[in-house]
Amino acid sequence: MATPNQPTVTDETFPKQTNKTYALVELMHGEGPMVGKGPDGTVFSFPVVLLIEIILVLGVTLAVFLFSLVKNAPLEAIANPLVTTDPAKAPWYFVGLQELLEHMHPTVAGVLIPTCLVIFLVLLPYIDRSRAHVGVWFSTPRGKRIVVWTALYTVIATAAYVLLDNQFSLREMLRDVVPVWVAQGLVPALIIAIIVVLPALVLRLRKATTRELMIALFTIMLFSALIFTLSGFFLRGPGFKMYLPWQMPNGYNPLDGL
Repeated sequence: MATPNQPTVTDETFPKQTNKTYALVELMHGEGPMVGKGPDGTVFSFPVVLLIEIILVLGVTLAVFLFSLVKNAPLEAIANPLVTTDPAKAPWYFVGLQELLEHMHPTVAGVLIPTCLVIFLVLLPYIDRSRAHVGVWFSTPRGKRIVVWTALYTVIATAAYVLLDNQFSLREMLRDVVPVWVAQGLVPALIIAIIVVLPALVLRLRKATTRELMIALFTIMLFSALIFTLSGFFLRGPGFKMYLPWQMPNGYNPLDGL
């Protein structure tokens, strides 16, 4: 039996006149019904997802192996340091960057734009912190429409920029009129910025969410890189000048080796 000066176990467990905003309601032995269970519609990363990934890796490896048996790689003669290949194209994953170098100063095309893209991808999870529809492609039906229309806009705008800049190069017209950093850097960078910002402004006027804006910006990045890569691979011939693939001089056609 507790003495008047000694608090009981109940008083220690459930103190009276406390300023706490929570309370201990009940203690029970055993495990709850949700112990060891994850959210609905999920699978374990091991071994379920790991086995699927292993099967995909083996399948891709087998497909590449079989393709290499029926088609030889289009290797050329041993490189001659005294003779430069014309055109000297970068590997396919850098052809888009090489095409971008044709339209602006190397510092802008090779440093500033790639840096901005990397920073955008790094900051993307911190900009869009919403937990709604996480892991769902396009998030919502409106997201699908945004991707389709943004992709169509990007293809048209980027292709138009490549063709118009090749025929009527504003930076070359301004070469002797304004400083080099303006003609070769600022003007092309402003054109690219307008192409990127315009759909974002339209979506903002239509009350788009942060997730929808990020989807649109990522779509612009993806499809603009695709257009620059295809343009550099299929439309650039000797002297890195623009030709149709079947009009390449000296018999040069990027499709001949396929």
